[in-house]
Amino acid sequence: MDSSRIRTALAIMVLALTAACTPRDQQSTSAVDPEAEKQAILAVINRMELAWNRGDFRGYMEGFANPDVIFVSRGEFQKDWQGTLDHYIRDYGASEETRGKLHFFDIKIELLAPDAAQLISRYQLDRPKGAQDGINTRLMRKRDGKWVIALNHVSSRELP
Repeated sequence: MDSSRIRTALAIMVLALTAACTPRDQQSTSAVDPEAEKQAILAVINRMELAWNRGDFRGYMEGFANPDVIFVSRGEFQKDWQGTLDHYIRDYGASEETRGKLHFFDIKIELLAPDAAQLISRYQLDRPKGAQDGINTRLMRKRDGKWVIALNHVSSRELP
């Protein structure tokens, strides 16, 4: 990726994080229970992992903002929620062998505002061909009382 694309991607991420830090209302972070919010976010990630592992890509996608998720993977922007779902179906298929078993771990969550959090985690995708591991950087937003991933950036590598 050339330096202008890297600068553009970084600028977009900075703008998204800046927007996330601006509360939608006058509610303060002290009005929420940080541990309860972190547990709610972890529950979303756990449901996503379980859905992936049973081959339920739509269930997996319930963890993402719909339709306006920003998804960056393989040095490219995915189209939107539907484009991301199409990517998973196309690139990972429906069989357990091509889909693999997904596991998120080393999850770190920082609450940025009552309706925004940053999540950074590692992941591993075990499968016979094309096993991967990597890091997810996610901007979580609380919409209608539910945490969703508004911005997802994946840095992955294939394992031997």
